[in-house]
Amino acid sequence: MSEVQMHTDKTQNIFVVQEHHAHTLHYDFRLEKGGVLKSWAIPKGIPLKKGAKHLAIEVEDHQLEYASYEGIIEEGQYGAGTVKIWDKGIYDSEEWTPDKLVLNLHGSRLKGRYCLVRFKRGGERSWLLFQLQV
Repeated sequence: MSEVQMHTDKTQNIFVVQEHHAHTLHYDFRLEKGGVLKSWAIPKGIPLKKGAKHLAIEVEDHQLEYASYEGIIEEGQYGAGTVKIWDKGIYDSEEWTPDKLVLNLHGSRLKGRYCLVRFKRGGERSWLLFQLQV
């Protein structure tokens, strides 16, 4: 059995947080990686205070073009509702493994180190997002 290799990426990729007024308000957190946007839905929004941990539900990858999308997704379509960009910028990763991401975000609102860790008790697609101490 081979050990999982830790992958770090010192190149700077884009991130975007979209405020999504669908059947319930949530925020979509998207990270450019490997030519797609790795994506999570965050029901309570991005945690802005150190110590706060918010559930992040992993969703399907999105095309890179979606990073600049703002508008209305029509009723009957997946994700129907209003989407607007809440923050965007670049990030670099200190750690990127199947169960943990440590990111440095450089956005207008989000600045600093954040961590996404798999929340195994929450199910296969459940993660926790929180801000790390500097």
